[in-house]
Amino acid sequence: MAIIAFIGLGNMGSGMAANLVKAGHEVRAFDLSASALAHAVESGAKAAKSTADAVSGAAAVVTMLPAGKHVRAVYASDVFPNAAPGTLFLDCSTIDVDSARFVGKAAVDQGFRFVDAPVSGGVAAAAAGTLTFMVGGAEADFAVAEPILQAMGKAILHAGDTGAGQAAKICNNMLLGITMIGTCEAFALAEKLGLDQQKFFDISSKASGQSWSMTSYCPVAGPMPGTPANHDYKPGFATAMMLKDLKLAQDAAQASGASTPLGAQAEALYAMFGNLGGQDLDFSAIYKMVNGSWKSD
Repeated sequence: MAIIAFIGLGNMGSGMAANLVKAGHEVRAFDLSASALAHAVESGAKAAKSTADAVSGAAAVVTMLPAGKHVRAVYASDVFPNAAPGTLFLDCSTIDVDSARFVGKAAVDQGFRFVDAPVSGGVAAAAAGTLTFMVGGAEADFAVAEPILQAMGKAILHAGDTGAGQAAKICNNMLLGITMIGTCEAFALAEKLGLDQQKFFDISSKASGQSWSMTSYCPVAGPMPGTPANHDYKPGFATAMMLKDLKLAQDAAQASGASTPLGAQAEALYAMFGNLGGQDLDFSAIYKMVNGSWKSD
């Protein structure tokens, strides 16, 4: 088993770090939040004094940071100067493709290994070790990274060269945002037309309108007891995080010249819902805005 530095212990990172510990790795954790770091220690990780302290002597470094600017800064100031030659870096943040490619190239140019490996699955999957990883990087680096990622996920998918993992993630989550809104609209219309929600779920989940948003993450209470809709929309994946990903997708669309009108509309609707006070609820809570039942505090 390896010594692994883990930088960034938020809602997702804490569960991921805990699963690396369960797999037998020595995890040296660091986060600017003292409470997050204490939680990681409770899960079996060792507290590092700083990012540099965590990275020094580690065979691999996992980062889970908020945005591209943070990834660029942390790698340049704390990771690269303190890592041993040949260290494997796994950036699991969801960031812009350009930042992933920039940091990846800088890593390789300095004699390190690098993969961008953003995740899909939400907080529950992070805790359960059932995340999906979309990985960008050289074949050789992916081969080294895969066993580490397997300790945290159920599906490890190689998307292509550096940056391809981020590209796959933002495209996937743009589609997720679109289909969730469509699913919410369908349930709202069904309700107005007098259809029982359970009966509509039973039909649509077996018909051509079926989607992950319908059959794995149903946005209405009742049909699927384990979804956030049945728990007051306590977030598995918060509206603010969905909006972040939709913004990344639109930035990428503009930069690449792609036409994504539904993606743009999804971004606008999630921005509206966030501004109405839904930013901390699960992204499926947009159903309450769609059906007209939303009341902000």
